[in-house]
Amino acid sequence: MRSWDDLSPFPMLLPSWVPGVAAGIASLHLIQKLLFPYFWADLRYLLKVLLYGLRVESYRQRGKIVTVLDKFVKLAEKQPHKAFLIYDGKALSYRDVDRRSNRVAQVFLHHGALKKGDTVALLMGNEPDFIHVWFGLAKLGCVVAFLNFNVRSRSLLHCLTSCEPKILIVGADLLGTLEEILPYLQKDISVWVMSKDSTFPSVHSLLDKMEAASEDPVPVSRRSASNLKSSVLYIFTSGTTGLPKAAVISHMQVLKGAAGLWAFGATAEDIIYITLPLYHSAASLLGIGGCIELGATCVLRKKFSASQFWSDCKKYNVTVIQYIGELCRYLCSQPVKDGEKNHKVRLAVGNGVRNDVWREFLNRFGAVKICEFYGATEGNICFMNHTGKIGSVGRTNFFYKLFFPFDLIKYDFQKDEPIRNKHGWCEKVKKGEAGLLISQVNAKNPFFGYAGSKRHTEKKLLSEVFKKGDLYFNTGDLMVQDHENFLYFWDRIGDTFRWKGENVATTEVSDVIVMLDFIQEANVYGVSVPGHEGKAGMASLILKQNKAIDLEQMYKQVVTYLPGYACPLFLRVQETMEMTGTFKQQKFRLVDEGFNPSTITDPLYFLDNSKQTYILLTKEVYERILSGQIKL
Repeated sequence: MRSWDDLSPFPMLLPSWVPGVAAGIASLHLIQKLLFPYFWADLRYLLKVLLYGLRVESYRQRGKIVTVLDKFVKLAEKQPHKAFLIYDGKALSYRDVDRRSNRVAQVFLHHGALKKGDTVALLMGNEPDFIHVWFGLAKLGCVVAFLNFNVRSRSLLHCLTSCEPKILIVGADLLGTLEEILPYLQKDISVWVMSKDSTFPSVHSLLDKMEAASEDPVPVSRRSASNLKSSVLYIFTSGTTGLPKAAVISHMQVLKGAAGLWAFGATAEDIIYITLPLYHSAASLLGIGGCIELGATCVLRKKFSASQFWSDCKKYNVTVIQYIGELCRYLCSQPVKDGEKNHKVRLAVGNGVRNDVWREFLNRFGAVKICEFYGATEGNICFMNHTGKIGSVGRTNFFYKLFFPFDLIKYDFQKDEPIRNKHGWCEKVKKGEAGLLISQVNAKNPFFGYAGSKRHTEKKLLSEVFKKGDLYFNTGDLMVQDHENFLYFWDRIGDTFRWKGENVATTEVSDVIVMLDFIQEANVYGVSVPGHEGKAGMASLILKQNKAIDLEQMYKQVVTYLPGYACPLFLRVQETMEMTGTFKQQKFRLVDEGFNPSTITDPLYFLDNSKQTYILLTKEVYERILSGQIKL
């Protein structure tokens, strides 16, 4: 019988050691797959992070600070006719947006008496003029404060007081929201409205002056940045706890935010769909900034619409969508239609999607890569789930921690503070345990704090954590790191409550409740019960359309899947769920209202273990709970 060498056209060219080397390489590959399955994905992501960091550092070394606005102006020269914004079916090119923002800059150069570094507040909804005004003011070197248009009265006045603007620019449709506080603004702040005339004699019209203004650019020296750490924006926190705070946003943070879409694999050919409010960092920095970083096109919508979402995606050939909070769930809650997978969306970038919604979204709408990330507006730490593992907000490894040092530490929920040992140092949690995420503050990863009171900035910092002189940013978020180094959001500190000596995570409870086929949404929180330590669990529920609550099934679900201390004692069935402007559940009003049937008109129910069901919470049952006749 002839050997393979006899049959081969190149006999005896392979040395005898080649098969051994090949077997060794195959073995190493197999070992890598088994022991380090995410090695190449991690390496690609890390190289991207390093590449971007080196690019920014090279600009700095050459004494040339290139901001996101500088990049936009260059793109307006390089690709003037490419669509930058599409709004209500109308396309605005890079040149169009550049020239209209020049008009804004020219108006305030000649009429606003603004100096470089002055603050201007912007109260507008999602529309192209939001971006024109933002860019125009930035071209003058102003710090722009994005105001949440859902904020009213005292809270709005607080926002304006904290950022101390010289000028307030208001969208035509939002001028009415100022009526109550306008008398208090006249003394210090000049108010301009984005319309041709104003109902208030003391308010200036911006549109008239823009139409008469020149499209010529203002001097580059007005916008030039000498330091990446200088302030460029104020973005307000959502205000789920107390009054909103103005987070200081630097050029460095804008550059980092703008790199997010690129890091997840978006390109200049992508079309990004933005339905989130522009006053939020996800839409403004990641969305608009991300489009500029790529040189791409974005489709801007006035307001998110679950019913029109996919129609818009098909109409405009959208390839990248943004989500936050419950947006994906709203889409999954829509009636099923034919052809739901017939779209071009390939990436969904955002944060806050639940595991069950993640799976349902993929099953229903096709092979869209969910790019979940973690990052607070004011924070100095960010995680990105570049592998697509369901439920995770990102990954870490030895090298990532070298560049972005962070830790998860033990937390005392009763005292609402980190646990310190007998030596006064904080202690790290083990893998698989929930801990408070803290991120080291240093020259490479600074924390810029909040405008206004220094007290707010100081409250977000932890010192003397592991050694004398160290300083960490307290994210206020509890996270879990598993044995594969994936990170998972567990809960907010303020949302976690203690009952019967145990800590209850609201997300854990709500995830169990929404598994029921008649539950649309669950908002879990703790309520005070007189005579009891801690807070008892309560769940506000939204039922699915044409569905009734099954109290026995609800009881069976919670006692089966939750420890006894985590089962909600009270249920409240509502028609609508109150949300913040960033689609987060608003809990604090519900907490204040408690479970009193005399003051709450919504149906209330109480967990009755003796009957193995939830029963109607009547005034009589309420009084028996307060008197202690019913033991909790």
